[in-house]
Amino acid sequence: MIRINNIHLPLDYTSETVLNKAAKSINVDKKFFKSCTIFKRSIDARKKDNIFFLATVEAELIINEEKICKKFKNAEITEKYEYNVNDFKGTVSPVVVGAGPAGLFAALILAQSGANPILVERGRDVDSRTEDVHKFWQSGVLDTTSNVQFGEGGAGTFSDGKLTTGTKDTRQRKVLIEFVKHGSPEEILYNAKPHIGTDKLRPTVKSIRNEIIRLGGKVMFETKLVGFTEKNNVITGAQVEHNGTAEIIETNAIILAIGHSARDTFEMLSEKAIPIEAKAFSVGARIEHHREMIDKSQYGKFAGNKSLGAANYKTNVHLDNGRGVYTFCMCPGGKVVNASSEENRLCTNGMSEFARNGENSNAALLVGVTPADFSSDSPLAGMYFQRELESKAFVAGGENYNAPVQRVCDFLDNNASTKIGDVKPTIGPNFTPTSLDNCLPNFITNSMRQAIIQMDKKLHGFAYGDAIITGVETRSSSPIRIMRNKDLQSVAIAGLYPCGEGAGYAGGIISAAVDGIKCAEKIIENSISE
Repeated sequence: MIRINNIHLPLDYTSETVLNKAAKSINVDKKFFKSCTIFKRSIDARKKDNIFFLATVEAELIINEEKICKKFKNAEITEKYEYNVNDFKGTVSPVVVGAGPAGLFAALILAQSGANPILVERGRDVDSRTEDVHKFWQSGVLDTTSNVQFGEGGAGTFSDGKLTTGTKDTRQRKVLIEFVKHGSPEEILYNAKPHIGTDKLRPTVKSIRNEIIRLGGKVMFETKLVGFTEKNNVITGAQVEHNGTAEIIETNAIILAIGHSARDTFEMLSEKAIPIEAKAFSVGARIEHHREMIDKSQYGKFAGNKSLGAANYKTNVHLDNGRGVYTFCMCPGGKVVNASSEENRLCTNGMSEFARNGENSNAALLVGVTPADFSSDSPLAGMYFQRELESKAFVAGGENYNAPVQRVCDFLDNNASTKIGDVKPTIGPNFTPTSLDNCLPNFITNSMRQAIIQMDKKLHGFAYGDAIITGVETRSSSPIRIMRNKDLQSVAIAGLYPCGEGAGYAGGIISAAVDGIKCAEKIIENSISE
């Protein structure tokens, strides 16, 4: 098999177009092609009058492929991707804490190895959780155990289902293959910026859970890790609580895939003297524009083309004050969602369905913060910083989970908003026009103001006056890192595996899932060497 790079495809290409372009690229008659499929595809929109797909194609030839690759620099020999799971040799089931992407994939790999893992999740199954979340968005009645942060699928279940990642780890291919196997769109295998969409991610998550159970694993919902037992600094059990009843699950391996919002678990680990350090993260708000405006700014006359879909963007600036400001988790054709998980605290996130056909597009507008910005040197100082901002946002919105919003023109002029314009906020249960200076510190809001002006030069319309800013976005990543060694175990307790985004080792669905796989592999490897 060979991989052919730098294939230019028109927006209305067909499979025949792909074959013809690939054949011409390496000067081989198409009759010598046994197969020809797209391996990677991205949108090249650098020239607004000439937008096309840039593709890498995988092909099987019935002639000497090595000879072709030597002749053409855009072609290389490649092998079909395979991921093999070793057999688990242990006698005690590992426990995986958290059913987000890290925990789900850790449990899946362990189940595929024959380890019969026990997956515990403090929230509810994805169907029940979806009902709870929608009830909150409609009524403002928050369930602190089942919400956008807690429950099957993790925080990513109510997001764009974005699968972009900076990791080069080959395990990411395993993640994508499993997603498709369990019902996600096949295009995530080749799109450069793949996404599943919250509507398709939910049944995918459910299917993975059922596969874990089919392979001998056990899944326990509404079950919270409250502690662990150890002997001579080695894990001997997981202390869990379900409906007020405590239980100890005997095990010698616990994967802590707890997510970035398990604040009470962070506190428990700190009390048990598990080494934790505060880390940098980012805070800010969501900025929301009309989707059609963003599409036109990015695609010009091609805006609205069905092959392109809703336009994405990603931009950043470095300010004279030393702060970095950037857009994050952009949701084309999506909406801003209330992602609160604690009483009397409010935070936001963005969400899109697979079609990305909503009226607005939004993105987080974030400013980097470091431990130097926190009020103490506690390893949990970043978490307390987040809580402070979320408490202020709750008050600014009216103390009823209505979100504080501000028009961009008012924000730039340091004026509180008293009304909204033609961009209608999408967040529920409702919103309150106000000033985001009431809930974000000056160094954050002033940095955001400077950034909006500069970003407008890169993305025309970004500073549109009626665009909406919704506060606050505080959960961009974990505020802590749970220290682990090269064997991926806690530096203090053997058999305790800090994992994924919540532990400070990932940032997004794919990287979290990859970290879950790596932790599972270590447990399997250790079972073989025992």
